[in-house]
Amino acid sequence: MDLKHFHLNNGENFVLKSVTPSRVERQQVIMGIDEAGRGPVLGPMVYGACYVASQDQSLLSSLKVADSKTLNEEQRDACFEKIQESADTFGWIAQILSPSRISRSMLSRCKYNLNAISHDSAMFLIQSVRDMGVKISAVFVDTVGDPDKYQAKLKERFPTIPMITVSKKADSLFPVVSAASVVAKVCRDQALKEWRFKEGSRFPAEVAYGSGYPGDPATKRFLEDYCDPVFGYPQLIRFSWATTTKALESAVAVKWEEVLVEDESGTPAITQFFKRQISSLTGPAKEDKRHRYFAERNISSVSCF
Repeated sequence: MDLKHFHLNNGENFVLKSVTPSRVERQQVIMGIDEAGRGPVLGPMVYGACYVASQDQSLLSSLKVADSKTLNEEQRDACFEKIQESADTFGWIAQILSPSRISRSMLSRCKYNLNAISHDSAMFLIQSVRDMGVKISAVFVDTVGDPDKYQAKLKERFPTIPMITVSKKADSLFPVVSAASVVAKVCRDQALKEWRFKEGSRFPAEVAYGSGYPGDPATKRFLEDYCDPVFGYPQLIRFSWATTTKALESAVAVKWEEVLVEDESGTPAITQFFKRQISSLTGPAKEDKRHRYFAERNISSVSCF
């Protein structure tokens, strides 16, 4: 698959994967899983996996794989190209988790934190490979959170997989995880390069936003230069990050009008009761005057249509 022909601009997650290698058919397979882009304030997080027949795992050395963080971009791309060229031996799959989906998950009323997102992505990759008819005999995963609890969670979900190993620094301990690390990192880098802004001409194609890590000078400049005072940031940004919250302090403050909510019997909502109790102790609150724009146009808030 040519990664130059995809871009992430619709705010949704999607999956990239290779064809199933011919050499894994009817063979026991080992699989490695790792992620890229957990920490950045912008762009997707990518979970990647690489798998190979157990009898061919020695061939991983020919890829010269290593933890993707220890390789430069040119080395990662060369390694990924070798994986692609050996399509009969190595298989790979990546789930691209969009920044807007990450934000919605982490900011929703029912919190869906990053650890849970990561665990679910790893399970999704395992299940996806199994659904392709691949017989997985061993899975090696770079941990997120407590490795023992994570490993127990995966074993409960996949009781028929003989070996599941979750470890710290698995990307430097197990070559198949190193290969997965390269897959994840290359896919994330390409997703950032090919990003298409939906927010219009305000974001030129050549705008530089860097790697997304808060310490990256290009990322810092982007956060400073492209914060709309009313609408904030484009979908590229993760709004659930503390860095974003701090940057948005310079935007225009918005005060939402409160609508009196009553039930079917006409009884005010319980929140109104507490507000009256507070007022009885502190004195009546100063009434907020509506902006004349709304008053002149007879615009009022409604709770239903």
